[in-house]
Amino acid sequence: MIVVTGATGNVGGALVRALAEAGARTTATSRNVSAADVPGQVAHRRADLADPDSLRPVFDGADALFLQNGGPSAHLVDPHAVLGAAKAAGLTRVVLLSSLGVATRPESHSHGVIGLAFEDAVRQSGLEWTVLRPGGFHSNAFAWAEPVRAHRTVAAPFADVALPSVDPGDLARVAAAALTAEGHAGQVYQLTGPAAVTPRQQAGSLAAALGEPVRFVEQTREEARAQLLRFMPAPVAETTLDILGSPTPDELRVSPDVERILGRAPRSFADWARRHVGAFR
Repeated sequence: MIVVTGATGNVGGALVRALAEAGARTTATSRNVSAADVPGQVAHRRADLADPDSLRPVFDGADALFLQNGGPSAHLVDPHAVLGAAKAAGLTRVVLLSSLGVATRPESHSHGVIGLAFEDAVRQSGLEWTVLRPGGFHSNAFAWAEPVRAHRTVAAPFADVALPSVDPGDLARVAAAALTAEGHAGQVYQLTGPAAVTPRQQAGSLAAALGEPVRFVEQTREEARAQLLRFMPAPVAETTLDILGSPTPDELRVSPDVERILGRAPRSFADWARRHVGAFR
């Protein structure tokens, strides 16, 4: 059985569906997961990564774990305790959803320091491990859904800086392969889309999917920062803006890892926009 943490998120939810389609016995867990969040054949259990004792019954009978770091609550999670509970329950494999920032922004507490702590804990766990390091997600564009629905407008900073964001569905398929197949132990995968795209180009893809014009408005860094501060701490916002505005060479690199593992090219932002256009209508 495979335990998927963060099962109500963009990646975790896609992974639960991918595993269910493959016929893998799966338990979906998060702080607020419910039957409505998972396919009918998938078990669901509420648990909190910050409370390892709550995970013990979830791990019972499992042999593999998809671990995400708790997102905004990552600083409250002790990865050694979580992995210790997993190993004590008899799990033998863990796939960690990490971040490219571990390599590219090691000085950032949220992107680098916490991420590295999770990666170190996985490596020291005694379990067979695989680390996934994505950069940005196509699904970050959901933040534009309300203004696109309301007045067909996208506002974003750094209009013409391109980054190779990845489809969460592709990331989930890679995670499913690492959880169920051999040959991924001890690997660190950098996961990107097929090409770097700019915010202006993303707005154009949404317009094409909608069949209607979408106006693009370039924000200043300060305008974007004020928006980000509504849902993330200031240091996280600053690092995020640094990545969006001044990416490092590794953050600009298109990785071959998705295609190498899945046997097909990663899906583009334009494809993601077509599949999720309903959220923007």
